[in-house]
Amino acid sequence: MLSENEIQELIRLDKQYVWHPFTQMSDWLEEEPLIVEKGEGCTLIDIRGNRYLDGVSSLWVNVHGHRRAEIDQAVIDQLNRIAHSTFLGLSNTPAVKLAKELVEIMPSGMAKVFYSDNGSTGVEIALKMAFQYWQQCRTPKPAKTRYISLVNGYHGDTIGSVSVGGIDLFHQVYRPLLFDSLKVQAPYCYRCHSGKAYPHCNMTCLNEMEKTMKRHHKEVAAVVIEPLIQGAGGMVTFPEGYTRRVRDMAKKFNILFIADEVATGFGRTGRLFACQHEGIEPDIMVAAKGITGGYLPLAVTVTTQEIFDGFCGKYGEQKTLFHGHTYTANPLACAAALANLEIFRKEETIDRLQDKIVMLKQGLESFLELKHVGDIRQLGFMVGIELVADRETRTPYAYEEKIGIKVIQEARKLGLVIRPLENVVVLTPPLSISPEELRILLKITYHSIRRVTES
Repeated sequence: MLSENEIQELIRLDKQYVWHPFTQMSDWLEEEPLIVEKGEGCTLIDIRGNRYLDGVSSLWVNVHGHRRAEIDQAVIDQLNRIAHSTFLGLSNTPAVKLAKELVEIMPSGMAKVFYSDNGSTGVEIALKMAFQYWQQCRTPKPAKTRYISLVNGYHGDTIGSVSVGGIDLFHQVYRPLLFDSLKVQAPYCYRCHSGKAYPHCNMTCLNEMEKTMKRHHKEVAAVVIEPLIQGAGGMVTFPEGYTRRVRDMAKKFNILFIADEVATGFGRTGRLFACQHEGIEPDIMVAAKGITGGYLPLAVTVTTQEIFDGFCGKYGEQKTLFHGHTYTANPLACAAALANLEIFRKEETIDRLQDKIVMLKQGLESFLELKHVGDIRQLGFMVGIELVADRETRTPYAYEEKIGIKVIQEARKLGLVIRPLENVVVLTPPLSISPEELRILLKITYHSIRRVTES
């Protein structure tokens, strides 16, 4: 246990030297930060020894819990061999083995794995691949240089991934830096832009997607979509079949389909990948977050053989994908990922998750008793609870009221770490969470919402 002097020194150093992501630092400097010292299972332990249930899986990445012995040992074993060697012109054992396993468990048609180290970069690579493919494939179509994406979508923080993103709060300030993409309204049923109600609307939002593809297909390289649910956009779940229809349209209009499974992959939706719910076979798929069980940075951009073949030619043709990173396919990260997948198999994680998904759904039903809960959206272990100032009119809380922030601060007092998306309280617990821990998560979240919104 650290002494009080050591604790205060850590706090002082953090405030003096550190700039935290997606954090208003003037607020941070006025508060005592939660500094995590260690973890056990689904629990985080801070420098004072306080324990918190990790209700957001350390930003949607932790799968089997913290300090999982098998993953710990896999990283140690690999460290005893080599920590890193370049993947440019060389290879390494765990990266080769992992690529094979990923292709075997991903949707049919996935054939080639390109490694990187985070979801934003993985999407950036996918955009480059789609663009370059049409320039040099067997029947080049050099006019296909644009992208279609959804309003309210989130694909990362690099310039390319922000360009296809659609969350004004995050992206508007960077607009002068971005390339133009074709934005189509997302199927946000609670706040339908057409003022209609599902299912009687017959998913008329698909009409806009079809019109956009029909009008622009000769200039569009790819459509980029988070399958079945928009994560950072507020856990907005799509109507059943929406993603499937978009994929079918893309094929009809000869547009590549990029599935951004950074958040949804590795069990988060109740299937290993969200695309598998609707039998979707992407042209390019990006995965990250849960790939190493929440241990080390790793991402993959996976393509069909056809896409890969478009980059193969004689050296002088310069068809190479000129993209790569120093830590591409880091052996430690790949070893962690292999151990993560082994636990999925050994413990039948997806099968064992189903009862907990039902339990979570049933537990959330009581939240509708709270008069400021407007909508509850769930896909597997991805939950968004949208808070509103007025439920009848669906009037949102003003951004300045910091309602989501206040709720998670209240939850933290009671031993739960969660993180909001503006007025949406997000729950994304580790897949390994026990039924008892799940009950605690629901109880604290319910209390925190009621305390903040009804005070």
